[in-house]
Amino acid sequence: MSEKDSSYSWQTLDRDLNRLSRLEAATMYAARPLIGVGLSLLFVGVAAIAAGLIVGQTPGALFVIVAAAFGAYMALNIGANDVANNMGPAVGARALSMAGAIAIAAVCESAGALLAGGDVVNTISKGIVAPESLVEGRVFVTAMMAALLSAALWVNLATFIGAPVSTTHSVVGGVMGAGIAAAGLGAVSWPTMGAIAASWVISPALGGIIAAAVLAFIKWRIIYVEDKIAAARTWVPVLIGLMAAAFASYLALKGLKRVISIDLGTALLIGVVAGALCAAAAAPLIRRQARHLENRNRSLKILFRVPLVISAALLSFAHGANDVANAVGPLAAIVYAQETGGAAAEVAIPVWVMLIGAMGISVGLMLFGPKLIAMVGGQITKLNPMRAYCVALSAAVTVIAASWLGLPVSSTHIAVGGVFGVGFFREWHAERRARMIQNSRPPAQSVPSKERRRRKLVRRSHFLTIAAAWIVTVPAAAILSALCYLALSFVSV
Repeated sequence: MSEKDSSYSWQTLDRDLNRLSRLEAATMYAARPLIGVGLSLLFVGVAAIAAGLIVGQTPGALFVIVAAAFGAYMALNIGANDVANNMGPAVGARALSMAGAIAIAAVCESAGALLAGGDVVNTISKGIVAPESLVEGRVFVTAMMAALLSAALWVNLATFIGAPVSTTHSVVGGVMGAGIAAAGLGAVSWPTMGAIAASWVISPALGGIIAAAVLAFIKWRIIYVEDKIAAARTWVPVLIGLMAAAFASYLALKGLKRVISIDLGTALLIGVVAGALCAAAAAPLIRRQARHLENRNRSLKILFRVPLVISAALLSFAHGANDVANAVGPLAAIVYAQETGGAAAEVAIPVWVMLIGAMGISVGLMLFGPKLIAMVGGQITKLNPMRAYCVALSAAVTVIAASWLGLPVSSTHIAVGGVFGVGFFREWHAERRARMIQNSRPPAQSVPSKERRRRKLVRRSHFLTIAAAWIVTVPAAAILSALCYLALSFVSV
């Protein structure tokens, strides 16, 4: 073979190898979603097998095994959807990488569920359906299975379209739909449903207003002053103390109730003490960190980065303590019903049920969480550490305020409402500044108002999609649950 032919052969081989490499890369990219689905099915199967080993050959064990699979599926969807609201702002502000956020959220969500999660849960979702209407054991178990499956299906669909929704509201809708299918419209407490419907507006509105107010405070007390660093040394420890006070109050209400009964006033007192201590401890750290920083906005972002990461971790812990119990409540109710043969308004959550919820959240977050984290953190409005900190502080303060006022609110709606509140405040503030600048310019140099109105800082498509998903969550989950109840009743006959 000549040297020319040999060179041509090597070139042909190189081209073929490049084609194979590209084909292999394309195949791996296309198969990546299937890997997540496969691992999810494996987790659901392991949960079902574990439930079977725990309940053994007891009567109705098959119902518990199937319900455990549904509960694992629900936990996966919580991790894929709900946790994004806590970690999205920190990732969008670039205070955390995606991998770091997932690792912190997985640990804190599991710790919150296992350490501070309620060991007693309202299985009928805070009085949505009267227990006496589902007094027959088989009907009750079927209704709870339908509620669990329908809630998981709805959250899965919402994740697929990129809409963060409330898992608690999904469970509420599931219980309502199954209750109506099993016992009629009279089984539902409609005043309670009215209060939950009101929370669709109350939750995001409160979260947005508080987040916008905190951002306005930061702008006028820190950003728009002559010596930004000196102002930050004064006010950043105060903001850290306020965050610590809110979380200490919330965790005192949630976590210490296993040891001692704490009312709201005592929890707030604990929060005030913790906030004062944290503010005093943060002051020298902030002074040391700010010592060599330039007097510019970029330096302020550095000062807010660590507090933002800590607040995101605390939000995940609080979410694990609160929402996981609500999500696995129907599974706990099924286990109780199979053990006792009846229904109850409140039941204890077995440790293995809580483990399914905690581990499922971590697995779902790692496999499917990045999509919603990226959307909440960067696609609604542009966030930096200061804006993201406003969202986190708003979420903590709003939950405490809602508990004090007795308002039924959703942590998901509060967090996402905070992101929207920050974005709409930025739009209003930018328009206000633009008008002031325009009024100070000669008419020939002014920017047309029509051009200014086109500069939107919040993506309206995401706003409309998320708002629509929030509005239809309860009725959509209810319809799915009624259909699931009818199908499960037919299969179990």
